[in-house]
Amino acid sequence: MDDKKSEHKKGPAKGDFIAPPAIADTDEAKDALPSQEEFWRPPARFGSVPVEREPLGWDRRRGFRKLFPLAPLPFQVVERVAFGHPELEPNRLFWGDNLHVMRQLPSESIDLIYIDPPFFSGRNYNVIFGDQNELRSFSDIWEGGMPGYLIWLNARLYEMKRLLRKGGSIYVHLDWHSVHYVKVELDKIFGADAFRNEVVWYYYNKMHDRRKKLLPRSHDSILVYAKSGGTPKFSPVDIPLEQPVKRLARKKVGGRAVNARDEDGNIIYIMKNSRALDDVWRISMLQPADKTYRIGYPTEKPPTLLEYIIKTSSEEGDVVADFFGGGGVTPFVAHRLNRRWIACDQSRVAVAITAGRITRQVEEGTGRLYPVPDFTVEHWGVYETGRLAKTPPDQFRAFVLRAFGAVPEEGSTIHGMKGAVPVWVGNPDPKKSVTAEEVVAFANAVRGGLRYQQDNLRDGIMLAWAFKPDAVQAAERLKRLEATDLDFIRLEQIRIDSPRFREHVAALSTDHADYANFLTFVQPPKVEVAWKRLGSRHYRFDAGDSIVMNQGAKIINVQWDFDYGEHFSSSPGHAYKRGADAMTADYEFASSGRKTVAAKVQDDMGGEGLWTGKVEVN
Repeated sequence: MDDKKSEHKKGPAKGDFIAPPAIADTDEAKDALPSQEEFWRPPARFGSVPVEREPLGWDRRRGFRKLFPLAPLPFQVVERVAFGHPELEPNRLFWGDNLHVMRQLPSESIDLIYIDPPFFSGRNYNVIFGDQNELRSFSDIWEGGMPGYLIWLNARLYEMKRLLRKGGSIYVHLDWHSVHYVKVELDKIFGADAFRNEVVWYYYNKMHDRRKKLLPRSHDSILVYAKSGGTPKFSPVDIPLEQPVKRLARKKVGGRAVNARDEDGNIIYIMKNSRALDDVWRISMLQPADKTYRIGYPTEKPPTLLEYIIKTSSEEGDVVADFFGGGGVTPFVAHRLNRRWIACDQSRVAVAITAGRITRQVEEGTGRLYPVPDFTVEHWGVYETGRLAKTPPDQFRAFVLRAFGAVPEEGSTIHGMKGAVPVWVGNPDPKKSVTAEEVVAFANAVRGGLRYQQDNLRDGIMLAWAFKPDAVQAAERLKRLEATDLDFIRLEQIRIDSPRFREHVAALSTDHADYANFLTFVQPPKVEVAWKRLGSRHYRFDAGDSIVMNQGAKIINVQWDFDYGEHFSSSPGHAYKRGADAMTADYEFASSGRKTVAAKVQDDMGGEGLWTGKVEVN
């Protein structure tokens, strides 16, 4: 193979941080569940029969925050994909735990939500992309059987209800495993009278195993609810008929519908080429041969399904959200139908696929009648070290203090306060370790503070990527003075990327395995690509020499863009590959000449690296 390499493309010079809102971890129940006394009233003749009127996992004082405490970490904006209209509010694409992402979004800000959550069908089936975040999350969902699954889902459904505008709709996509259980929980969260429809998606082209002794399962169920307090949006959708149908023409006479007749009294017939969409949707599954929409993972949904939902329950300009985003079909269709969108997934690969899919759709769009907003890619809980290193010191300090649960302070040396303890934050660059001089300067600032002088508080905390040996020794010398001199200072030195730092994150619960992994830092893989010519304009590209920089990580996906320009957008068929062949890609260029090729590589811890190179095609 030709040893042709190219330099790695650098990311943006800095990342912006969006602080979490000031939400108290108290009394979530103030946003009350619907009052449904009559609906849940047991018959008097049965006596005192206990009826559970509240969703599983609900606490009357703290709601779902008793089981899932707040984790107030900021969003890191790692990328803003620009389409020429910076004045428009950007659409938002999140990577992170959707419960905590939703908790930081404003109430009543979304018009329509569609979710396709993991079905209660086994964790291996639901781990799609192989990210460690997926593996950790799904290992917890089914603990305790169906009740554990419902509690996990209920906490998220409750946040979705808060986010919906009054009258806004939610579509919850499920299958036979749990749909009947989830409907009961939705009745408790939204109200039984908020139920609108049960849509049956009939996928007539699914292959079946005839050896099974049961009727083939060929449908999913989608439960539709509308938030109370407003009028749900509804627009009838007509779908084409395979063959025209002859039908009676009808008209209203005296408030009644009667058959229409001509002037001679003959009944009038009309030919219908379409019919109104009802609650049974006959839409084929995406087949492996579909090169237009299919990306390649097992649970992806056809765009027609989302087109029906978005057209039926929203209007142009409305905000559509999907918090189990997968490969991004919801924002893909929402964008095409001129809706604003929010999408979230816990897989970094899924977020990368979605970003590339939206970008390519914009790049290939022609004759567009409306301006296209930018979109941001934002991380919650897992942060890119490289972008943090390029962050201006004031932004970096603010990010670290918020993540640590400290309050920023105005001043040159004491950067914040954790309760009554002063906090100092080091340099954004991990290569610049804390020095002994900086330790002494911070200690002197602590001594000069009012709390030291009035209350005899002698503690301080230093947060940094690393501490030089002389800095550690200087802190030890200050502590040793405690036994002999009143001039002592106790300084705790905490690495930002250490478990000790995560212990200080406000309101995190040690009872949840997934919480222990919040607030982690990742580095991008070092991407190297080589290529060779296989034939006329036919080339093979190989990213097998790429190196992961996160300890214990492995590469799980490589995306390829063979006509790379201003933005990265995966070429069709090259957004997602599984197995041993994920590192290579064969491509036949349409023409000769100098081409720019790009590759994005994702590892299973969330690191993502970009490579670009020039290829002389002949």
